[in-house]
Amino acid sequence: MLFGLVDANSKGLAQQFSAAQALLIRHVALLLLLAAARALWHGAGGTLYSRHPWLHAARAFSMLGSGMCFFVAFRHLPLADGYLVYFTAPFLTLLLARLFLREEVPARAWLWVGVGFSGVLAALWPQLGEGEGASLTGFAAAALGTLFYAITITINRGLRMETGIARLILWPGVVGILASAPFAGWHWVAPDALQWLRLIANGVMAGAAAVLMALAFRHAPAARLAPFEFIALPWAVTLDLLLFGRPPEPAVIAGGVVVVLACVMSERAVRRAGGRG
Repeated sequence: MLFGLVDANSKGLAQQFSAAQALLIRHVALLLLLAAARALWHGAGGTLYSRHPWLHAARAFSMLGSGMCFFVAFRHLPLADGYLVYFTAPFLTLLLARLFLREEVPARAWLWVGVGFSGVLAALWPQLGEGEGASLTGFAAAALGTLFYAITITINRGLRMETGIARLILWPGVVGILASAPFAGWHWVAPDALQWLRLIANGVMAGAAAVLMALAFRHAPAARLAPFEFIALPWAVTLDLLLFGRPPEPAVIAGGVVVVLACVMSERAVRRAGGRG
């Protein structure tokens, strides 16, 4: 749900602000919230020390790359086009988990991921290319952002033994500020009050979504969680209806049903194969 809200908000912001400025404000907001929480409650979020600094650094850079790429992608692509590229992430997540984490991925998990993607394809196909001219730049940014996102998810699983969320906010925040500040200053556009609110809200929602995903992958393997990425489709439909009053098309409803079915069946298949968190 949070990623859907971020994407809808980012599409509007991307027409007015650079990716660097949006990411700088995002990370500053998150670090200020972390500092305020730890000032009010001693040790809130757990320790800042980690035995795996290189994993945290890699996660921070992959998160930065994913955020920047998707911000650029939605500047050039309709949401449906960008989402279709993004929904290849579960395949990449399963592959990376198998290659680098040596996690078992049952054949049925691959099967139901494919079924889920077919549901997404059926739902989004009628909308592809509508409204705006799709560009090679947009598709390339979405593809690279998806790869960065899958890397982030894989690293989240690699950090599953660490408790607390403070490190999950601190590392991306510091790296994000250092990397984006020079470019943000170069292309800075002064936001008005409402734009400040939207930029800060984007940061808080994106940070919360990233932390929740990291916590999810601490407790279950990629084979169980990857298909649930497709749940973003029903969420997008719901948000479209609630926020913009746009009822879903029949193809979207049918695709959403297939997605939910694929998630349920994938979960059952992995449980039967012995995939436990």
